[in-house]
Amino acid sequence: MSTAYAMRDSMTMLRRNLKHAQRYPSMTVSIVAMPVLMLLLFVFVFGGTLGAGINHSGGTNRSAYTNFVAPGIILMTVTAGAISTAVSVCTDMTEGIINRFRTMSIARSSVLTGHVIGNVIQTMISLVMVIAVALAIGFRPHGTFLGWLGALGILALLAFALSWISAAIGLGASSVEAASNAPMPLTFLPFLGSAVVPPSSMPIGLRQFAEYQPFTPITDTLRALLMGTSVGNSAWISLAWGVGLSVLGFLWARSAFNREAKI
Repeated sequence: MSTAYAMRDSMTMLRRNLKHAQRYPSMTVSIVAMPVLMLLLFVFVFGGTLGAGINHSGGTNRSAYTNFVAPGIILMTVTAGAISTAVSVCTDMTEGIINRFRTMSIARSSVLTGHVIGNVIQTMISLVMVIAVALAIGFRPHGTFLGWLGALGILALLAFALSWISAAIGLGASSVEAASNAPMPLTFLPFLGSAVVPPSSMPIGLRQFAEYQPFTPITDTLRALLMGTSVGNSAWISLAWGVGLSVLGFLWARSAFNREAKI
């Protein structure tokens, strides 16, 4: 099947998934709700205390911590959005629509591609909402226009990578409930990085884990791009993680999809 037909079928599947998201907005609401609640919790409950250790700007502790934690919470919006891919893929598998697609003359890759691209679009819309809330409660970024473009590009790459990983999880899940729970570690892994506190404040074992897991350089890159500070090597490390996770997720999802087709 030619590339043109594969792209056409992928666009058809994308429209299908976007219509599902429009008709059933509860998943989109949940993607936005959790990061917003986390943001409000860390800023207004813990911000005054946690900000005391990172306030070097002369402002209030809470305002300093808001600028520190907001990029981490924005990143969590992407990790939370990955859950919807696992749920939607598993729903298609359990309801039998995937088997029907296999009997049709469509590109097999288009089924998962539609889910993944649809989730990336849904996640980017959710990001706009979370960033708006962050700005409303005191987040004051100083990044340039190019810095914002770079940050959004990294977030889109991460959403793409996690969507493929979640698609593979959804294909292997036995039920929709299992599919919704399995990606949860991805959602909270940024907590064990530099999202809410600097890794230097952690015990040595946890600090080493935080320094070498993927979400720490990604969070540091986002923070630097949004706040207009030096990025350093974290940008290249973030891109490498994003590309690597995308390839891993794609190969895993393709293998799982082909394996299910033989059953």
